[in-house]
Amino acid sequence: MATTPPDSAERLRAAGNQSFRNGQFAEAAALYSRALQVMQEQGSLDPKEGSVLYSNRAACHLKDGNCRDCIKDCTLALALVPFSMKPLLRRASAYEALEKYPLAYVDYKTVLQIDDSVKSALEGVNRMTRALMDSLGPEWRLKLPSIPLVPISAQKRWDSENHKETAKSKSKETTAAKSRVPSSGDVERARVLKEEGNELVKKGNHKKAIEKYSESLSFSNLESVTYSNRALCYLALKQYKEAVRDCTEALQLDGKNVKAFYRRAQAYKALKDYKSSFADINSLLKIEPRNGPAQKLQQEVNQNLN
Repeated sequence: MATTPPDSAERLRAAGNQSFRNGQFAEAAALYSRALQVMQEQGSLDPKEGSVLYSNRAACHLKDGNCRDCIKDCTLALALVPFSMKPLLRRASAYEALEKYPLAYVDYKTVLQIDDSVKSALEGVNRMTRALMDSLGPEWRLKLPSIPLVPISAQKRWDSENHKETAKSKSKETTAAKSRVPSSGDVERARVLKEEGNELVKKGNHKKAIEKYSESLSFSNLESVTYSNRALCYLALKQYKEAVRDCTEALQLDGKNVKAFYRRAQAYKALKDYKSSFADINSLLKIEPRNGPAQKLQQEVNQNLN
């Protein structure tokens, strides 16, 4: 069985990761640099592996406050694998630290094209919006660089390669958010954003509405209706698992949210989980026995169960 050479790029990267976890950022950066050197000497710089190494080294620079080298490494990572999430977020943070707000805004908005629920990007867009309004005035959007259009292939790559990591990250973010009590200002900002999302739904712009509801939840995640409204958008976009997740969040906050029961039942039906759909309809009808749409959905689900 072939063994991995002690000076292999794989081992150097793993050692770099351990040093980073231990808070030894300069040592980690040196190990990532050595791994890149080994790959280049062997003529085997795989784009994906190279991009990860540049992005990891950029994280070290960012931790050490070396924002300019962070930006350089993120740009190198993105040249190898365009529209990668982590280098975009790290470069945005570095731009923000250097007060290059237009460039930070563009990177944060690019991230949201890939995944519109990334909390750090949503919060970054909010911060940059305030900073740009203060520095450039009410017509600040006209003075921005163009925001690149993320191709569908990049979105699919993110979904397939990072699904588990994203779920873990979102779980941590949700736990952290739930431990924070929103201020009165946060609650008001959340309400305004929710209303903006509602207006976008009326216009049929569900993708933009999701962005607004997600921003609203970043300020205050205590309103059941915001989750069930975002679930409606996910249903319209046929993102049924996301709809189930949001309805579950809504029902944890308000166990009598009829719309959350109905929308989760719809999502379960689309996912062919007819037993769960039927259970949600029954729960709904205990609250509102004469709910016509629920009675109709019950009949449809019954046909699939029999």
